[in-house]
Amino acid sequence: MSRSPTLFECVPNFSEGRRVDVLDAIKKAARVPGVRVLGLDSDPDHNRAVLTLMGERKPLAAAVFESMITAAALIDLRLHHGTHPRIGAVDVVPFVPWQNATMEEAKELSYEIGERAARELQLPVFYYAESALRPEHVNLADVRRGEFEGLSDRLLHDPPDQGPSVPHPTAGAVAIGARHVLIAFNVYLDTPDLGAAKKIARAVRGSSGGLVGVKALAMDIQSRGRVQVSMNLVDYRTTSLPRALEMVRREAERLGFRVVESEVVGLMPFAAVEDVAQYYLQMPDFDRKRVIELADD
Repeated sequence: MSRSPTLFECVPNFSEGRRVDVLDAIKKAARVPGVRVLGLDSDPDHNRAVLTLMGERKPLAAAVFESMITAAALIDLRLHHGTHPRIGAVDVVPFVPWQNATMEEAKELSYEIGERAARELQLPVFYYAESALRPEHVNLADVRRGEFEGLSDRLLHDPPDQGPSVPHPTAGAVAIGARHVLIAFNVYLDTPDLGAAKKIARAVRGSSGGLVGVKALAMDIQSRGRVQVSMNLVDYRTTSLPRALEMVRREAERLGFRVVESEVVGLMPFAAVEDVAQYYLQMPDFDRKRVIELADD
């Protein structure tokens, strides 16, 4: 009996969410044999896109790097404006061990791509999360502090882990790392009050005493006339989607506002869907075998 393949997920984030032709080119570049392109989510207010890829190590590395080449050639951060923090045209490249893969193997893959990005694309490379070589680079928010506009000054006292010590003139720098699965989860409020969203994000954010494993930012979504609490659930088993949503809802109601909509950016594990069903249906024993398409004997 043959062993199932060793698979990794990669979810590169690009600083482009408006130009359809650029997004199509990035997605096309990633279509390497042996790699599944699972989705491309973009947001014009964030001016950002998230590509989800799955594959074995060698073809996945090829797909990721081809998409990076395309993005670095087509995105000029000097002309880029959006609500989402960023340091690079290819802003962050996370590798997630998925099937039969280990975190150590994901780290090796991140270093392989980082070395190529530094050498072939002339990008300053910061390794973050599990791949971090310095404690101050573990947290992605710290790596992105100052953004593209502050990158030249920042590199004077915080040099990259690989690559040139000055930013690429149009593509900036890149953060690359191995990490566990996270869920990118956005919650919209019925108000354009960015100050209210900032208060709610602070209340929810784990680093400021909120929920464990939750990172949160306030975003101004001008196209909808609303604000958004944008969250990364980096430990969704400890803090599930329903728990995060309900805390945002309670904090919003305390300030006189309502939650009107939520969304997941990219993909999420089915276990997170089970969490939603268990919580809102008050069905602690719910599992995927209750779903017709997933049931077995």
